[in-house]
Amino acid sequence: MNSRRTKFGAGAAALAASAMLLAACSGGGAADSGETTGTLDFYTNKAAWEPDFDELNGASEASVDISLNTTGYSDADQYDAFIKQSFRTSKSPGLFTWQTGSSLTELVDEGLIAETTDIWSNAVDEGWVTEDLRETYTVDGKQYCVPMNIAYWVMYYNTKIFEEQGIEVPTTWEELDAVAEKLTSAGVTPYYQTSTLFTFQWFQQMVAGTDPELYEGLSTGEVKYTDPEIVDIMNLWLEQQEAGWFSDAGSTVDPAVGLKQGDYAMINFGSFFNGSLDGAGMVSGEDYDMFVIPKTNADLERTPVAVESGPLCVAENSSQKALGLAYSEWWMSDEAQTAWSEARGDVAFNPKATVADPMLAELGSTVASDDYLVYDRYFEATPTPILTVALEQFGAFIANPGDPMPFLETIQAEADKYWADQE
Repeated sequence: MNSRRTKFGAGAAALAASAMLLAACSGGGAADSGETTGTLDFYTNKAAWEPDFDELNGASEASVDISLNTTGYSDADQYDAFIKQSFRTSKSPGLFTWQTGSSLTELVDEGLIAETTDIWSNAVDEGWVTEDLRETYTVDGKQYCVPMNIAYWVMYYNTKIFEEQGIEVPTTWEELDAVAEKLTSAGVTPYYQTSTLFTFQWFQQMVAGTDPELYEGLSTGEVKYTDPEIVDIMNLWLEQQEAGWFSDAGSTVDPAVGLKQGDYAMINFGSFFNGSLDGAGMVSGEDYDMFVIPKTNADLERTPVAVESGPLCVAENSSQKALGLAYSEWWMSDEAQTAWSEARGDVAFNPKATVADPMLAELGSTVASDDYLVYDRYFEATPTPILTVALEQFGAFIANPGDPMPFLETIQAEADKYWADQE
């Protein structure tokens, strides 16, 4: 497991020349036009972010003479189907968003993704990224795609509720439990939860916070979901559910609005959530703040922090392969990441970039220290067939808390099937 994933940055003065080099040595297919400037067709499953990507065109046009023509999808299944179908046609995308983990490996194994090893080597040499982050994008010793963004999964909290209850930010798991008990006693629900899609956070947090190797073992099949250590963690989660620490899992209220109006005091989410909270009318540092969730096991040397990194990829047979690779290299620079942070209000994976939100800038600096161990988010770390079943089972457990063993046995049955097929 990676001990740390930090980000670095540098200027973009030599990017245009580097892009030409990439075009010459990338070994593109016959469909590749070889153009490294112009308009790049970009497809993303983040339709809501389309204006943010469009805002970057001024910076990319000035630096490398490339602009994005963005098409956003809001339906994940529809988007996945479109991307996979496009590989069988002459419309393979020059640039598109995807997922790391098994989803990326699947496309790489089919020869559908352009290799970016040269980009990563250059980026590491320039100090734009480190070897640690490169591991997430490595398949069989080669790199594919570049990081679109990076998000750390932390705890957001309503500062007014904390102030009203006289609560200090917890620095240990015991203190966090004490906060939850105090809030519950005061009639305030401590944590947000949902029974759909984002059902994995608390499981992820408690397993990795107990033993990072145990967590990693789930992703490799070396640990079973029915192992005693996992069962114990699920029983602890059950106790917390029964104590009333979590919100109504079936609520249709927007999570950001719920935190604003005090439906709960805290929410475990990715650091991209700042944008949602700002959009709900909350002010960063005044109405809401965040903290890194303490490790469950006090004996751990480092505090584990989940990281999510979504990739920007180039199709191997795209007529815009060279153009997509040229944009990908520019994207790694501190110049691009500064522009992205300003447009999106997101954490930059490049610490030399200027992060617009002081709260996020501080988070990036904090997590980059040796006191923290960064691990892949459960959504990316878990093979897709197992993930699909696990999300459903965690959701069922959240909706109707009870003996965790039946839920875990269902997940493990899918895991047994998946790992057997890999032999």
